[in-house]
Amino acid sequence: MASSTPGFEAQDALFDRPHEHVPDHLARATFRMDFPPSYVLVGLYRFCTDKLLYIPAWDKCRHAARRGAIVGAVWFALTFNIQRKFIEFFLSNSSSVTGLSHDTMFGYRVPFNVHTYAALVFLGRQVTFLLKFFLSRNINIARERAFAQTVTSRGKGPEFWQPYVEEWDAPPTPEKKEGAAKFVGSRMGRMALRWAVTTALLPFDLYPFVGMVVSAAFKALGTAEYLHKPYFAAKKMTPSQIAVFVAERKWDYRTFGFTAALLEGIPIVGIGFSISNRVGAAMWAFDLEKHQHYVAEQKRKGGKSQ
Repeated sequence: MASSTPGFEAQDALFDRPHEHVPDHLARATFRMDFPPSYVLVGLYRFCTDKLLYIPAWDKCRHAARRGAIVGAVWFALTFNIQRKFIEFFLSNSSSVTGLSHDTMFGYRVPFNVHTYAALVFLGRQVTFLLKFFLSRNINIARERAFAQTVTSRGKGPEFWQPYVEEWDAPPTPEKKEGAAKFVGSRMGRMALRWAVTTALLPFDLYPFVGMVVSAAFKALGTAEYLHKPYFAAKKMTPSQIAVFVAERKWDYRTFGFTAALLEGIPIVGIGFSISNRVGAAMWAFDLEKHQHYVAEQKRKGGKSQ
């Protein structure tokens, strides 16, 4: 697989299919890194099967989760019919705007009741909010610990994370974040952006899956960068190194972040994905770090960067 873009020659050599140039100990990791969204599934599988991961998370959240589930179930039972009637009234008076009616979408018949679907989506978001309210502090602790617990479950210590090594012969120059872009990258900015996107996309929730997909597209890159903050911190990378590292893997981060944000956007069960995605991010970080070790070793031998 050839490439005419400077700096890609070495990258192509390592990731050339069918990976005949890849060292044996990196073959499996390279296969996964060819498709970064796979780490979301890897993280979910590992989270659901590794007692070192799901037991601490459940122990931290179970009491709050039960209280939130009870309140959410009561709220759902009491308000479902009311909210469904409101949505039916709204759609019946604005079908020309929304493109929706009782059993059609943009004039095409659908195999489900649109009013019921919309009510379930809105109530799902409300129940999710109630669960997050009760979980709040505990779920944040479980998320923060997920990366470290994945490291522990893999039998790795702090020494595994080595100083950053530039892998490209001609690394790209990342765009400098200034003004609004810099604000969006901050914690307060992410919260403001999340609120703005959620509010702006409320009408899209009337269309099956459209709202979740559009929202995930907006959040893709930011979600991926946020999930890898522990990795960057473990390697003690500078902001400029992080910017270059992400720019070199821009589409990898976008596809991984999109998949992670899409699953986290699913009402109720998305809360669980918000933990398993940390595990997936850690598993991706392991493979990226193995590659960093390989590059560092090649450089120590005086060979090429790949």
